[in-house]
Amino acid sequence: MSIVNITLNDDQLEGTKATVNQWLINIGEVVKKNQPIVELETDKVMMEIIAPESGVLSEILLNSGDIIDTNSILGMIDLKAIPQPKIETKSNKIRTTIKEPVISNTENSNLCTLNSTVLISPAVRRLCKQNNINLNHILGTGKNGRITTRDINHYLNTKPLQESLSSEHIPHTNMRKNIAKHMVKSLLHTAPHVTSVFNLDLSSIIAHRKANKETFAKHNANLTFTTYFIAASAMAIKSIPIINSQFHNETIEVFKNINIGIGTSLADEGLIVPVLKNCQNKDLLTIAKELTDITDKARNNTLSPNDVKDGTFTISNHGVSGSLIATPIIINQPQSAILGIGKMEKRVIVKEIDNQDVMVIKPMCYVSLTIDHRVLDAHQTNQFLSEFVEILENWK
Repeated sequence: MSIVNITLNDDQLEGTKATVNQWLINIGEVVKKNQPIVELETDKVMMEIIAPESGVLSEILLNSGDIIDTNSILGMIDLKAIPQPKIETKSNKIRTTIKEPVISNTENSNLCTLNSTVLISPAVRRLCKQNNINLNHILGTGKNGRITTRDINHYLNTKPLQESLSSEHIPHTNMRKNIAKHMVKSLLHTAPHVTSVFNLDLSSIIAHRKANKETFAKHNANLTFTTYFIAASAMAIKSIPIINSQFHNETIEVFKNINIGIGTSLADEGLIVPVLKNCQNKDLLTIAKELTDITDKARNNTLSPNDVKDGTFTISNHGVSGSLIATPIIINQPQSAILGIGKMEKRVIVKEIDNQDVMVIKPMCYVSLTIDHRVLDAHQTNQFLSEFVEILENWK
């Protein structure tokens, strides 16, 4: 057959719902096998679907906003429509030229212009024409630096407003819609939230990190503070297992595997929570390597659905953006607790040294645990935080 359907593999969605975000090529354009051709959006991740074969995109069956599943056919590729190489003879040499699918810079020369020919999706081209945008002013955040519709919307939202423009409406992405729905459901309709806050002296892990950071880097592992927070959380959960649980109408389900999600900001695009699985079995180096890998994937929009599922406990390191305390940090349902880490700052602390109260300067932060009060009470909450703080303040 000369026509090949563009479909999904059985494991690409892994049970999640997805919609078409944008096509990266137009009908009639040449595609190469394994070239990204359409971008999908699930409730948590963006993913690119590649061309199954080389040919010409002959038909688009599902457009932006359409819901898809593993049985959907997104479009069709005509294998026989590939332009034949043009052969020219010059100076007794044969030169073969294959036409590539590029966007001409001469089309509407004052609009959508780039310093080089790159692949621009129809949606991006439409937005830049509608808003008279020079794409050289926009940094692409898509795969391989591709400019996406989100980059265009971000640019429009942050550039100085025209005198005649007082506001604008930015359409919700599926991610933003699902974040809003998830947060409201968790806080207002599911779990009574209660938060406890403790002080944490970071002196010990700062010293350990300074002594070991270069060694970890040789193993392609970035030794961040979050690495210690994950390791200490897993240790504390081993002592208080009910923290790692889920409420059911008749039972509390306590999980044996400690799968820790890390709240990761995607700037204006929202929040994603990649999950490190089975942390109860991993040492600090393994956690650092896996955290480095999954954080890079989150910020490069290359997470798979499997990377963000099955979490049993979540850490929100909100201090990286400057906050000291955030409360309540909304529980990532159906989990029972979420740990918050505030900004590190040097503070004067009173210590008893040789039976004397002495003021010392220490690198401190606030740590909080927000719990589902249907599952946990103050006793388990404070027990966990006490264990967590003790582990980190005595790290060797």
